[in-house]
Amino acid sequence: MTEYGRGRAPEPWHPEDPLYGDQGYDGHPAQQGQMPYAGDPQQQYAQAPQHQAPQFQTPQFADGHFQDGQQYQQHPDQLQQQYQQYPQEGFLPQQQYQQNDQPQPAYGGQPWDTGQGQYAGAPADPYADAEPYAQQTAAGFPGEAPDLYATPEAYPPPVPPSRRHLEPEPDSQDADLLTEDPEEEPESPAGDDDGRGGGGRRGGRSKKPKAKPRRRGVSCLVAAVVVAAVLGGGGYYGYTYIKARYGPGEDYAGPGLEETVDVEIPKNATLAQMGSILEKAGVVASAKAFVTAADTPKGKGIQPGTYPLKKKMSAAAAVALMTDPSKLNVIIVPEGKRNVDVYAMIDNKLGKPQGTTQDIAKREAKNLGLPAWAASNPKIMDPLEGFLYPTRYDLTKDMAPEALLKQMVKNASDKYAALGLEAKAKDLGLENPLQVVTVASLVNAEGMNHDDFRKMSDVIYNRLKKTNDVTNQKLEFDSTINYLKGTSNINVSRAETKTLDHPYNTYFYKGLPPGPIGNPGTDALNASLNPDRGGWMFFVSVDGQKTTFTKTFAEHEKLVAEFNERQKQKNGG
Repeated sequence: MTEYGRGRAPEPWHPEDPLYGDQGYDGHPAQQGQMPYAGDPQQQYAQAPQHQAPQFQTPQFADGHFQDGQQYQQHPDQLQQQYQQYPQEGFLPQQQYQQNDQPQPAYGGQPWDTGQGQYAGAPADPYADAEPYAQQTAAGFPGEAPDLYATPEAYPPPVPPSRRHLEPEPDSQDADLLTEDPEEEPESPAGDDDGRGGGGRRGGRSKKPKAKPRRRGVSCLVAAVVVAAVLGGGGYYGYTYIKARYGPGEDYAGPGLEETVDVEIPKNATLAQMGSILEKAGVVASAKAFVTAADTPKGKGIQPGTYPLKKKMSAAAAVALMTDPSKLNVIIVPEGKRNVDVYAMIDNKLGKPQGTTQDIAKREAKNLGLPAWAASNPKIMDPLEGFLYPTRYDLTKDMAPEALLKQMVKNASDKYAALGLEAKAKDLGLENPLQVVTVASLVNAEGMNHDDFRKMSDVIYNRLKKTNDVTNQKLEFDSTINYLKGTSNINVSRAETKTLDHPYNTYFYKGLPPGPIGNPGTDALNASLNPDRGGWMFFVSVDGQKTTFTKTFAEHEKLVAEFNERQKQKNGG
């Protein structure tokens, strides 16, 4: 078998090719039905080197007889003359040789070319300028076999390397969808790789069969159903989105059910956050309805805290309840408030009998979380005085007085620790942090407003000095007498101040009282830590609205005379 593929020479033929393995002597396929001589196997020819003229193999004759298996040795001059008639790449299908004088043997009554002679008068090469792979018509020789590539069912001939490319097989699914004839592939020139012509469509590509169109009725129906479903679903969700965003929110009607729930609104909560909390608690039907009802100046003032609300109440009813301070389930301890008043507030808010919280405070004072320095004086009237920190406290439905008292004491202890009372007490000349709280409680009780607090603090520290020879280190505050008596009289009897023997009577005893007389707020605490330092010693409120401070006793006596005259006119004297 001749192996092609060297340079631009023809490519190897497939084993199933009927002409596979033997091109014949002159470059044409062997004649059909021609059998090797004497039944011997078909002779194999030597492989032609690349870019060189092929070496021919032919049987050698000796004494006029054909000898198998021997290569024909030709004279070099004769070979050179033959090579000049071949192109450098490939070889021509037809050659004429000059015939020499040697006699040609005959076989079967027909002359047989032994190759030892050359044909005379070799004409010029008619294919010198032809395309190597162009289709050409093969010149027929007598007895030449018919072209086996002319029939449609013949095996396709080899394709030149420059025209080879992979063609993916059409997808079966894509082929089914074809409704028109695919474009026909252009036919390749009907010629072999070696330039031999051939009839029919040798080397061409067969047309692709037409794909049968499929009926699309079911597909169109399915597509229509899908489109309708998408449009219907999109329309529904679009309507739901628009309604939820721009339409009114769902709402209940009426004041709600009998069931009550405690709802805690945190600090800095927006109306939307409040609505979400109420919706989750089952109070309102939707957060949007609550936001719509609360979008008013009054509704925007809803305070954080715990609210007792009904289940399934309208948004308007919820907003009305939450904007009513009396309905808010909280306790607000004012600045300077005494403990006895705070106990009464707790009993009233938690629905307890009066005196319940005060009895618990006296009995459980050591178990409520007081700091170690709180009960430093055994003469204190109430150990919790000054430790029920003034602020707002949210109540739950089942909150006990003990739990609320612990929360108040903790808030006070945390505040005093943050202010550093233990370290600052010594800087102020005081014995312990409890005295700082006591000073703050006096400032809160005697001052008419926050502007008076720092001057009032300066008065207290100046009267406590050992160099004070005007009041002899006595504070002489009416607020201390009102505390021990549980009153709030602005006029205190001078005879009573001189005769009442009680540790909280600052007219009778020097220095500070045993403990605070109220629960000071933040401003009063800051003022006790930072007095005015203006040298103030006296103060008096002439009209009950404004406090006047003086540095000398003479100025103070003049203000006292004005105050007494005003009181006589008020009483009709």
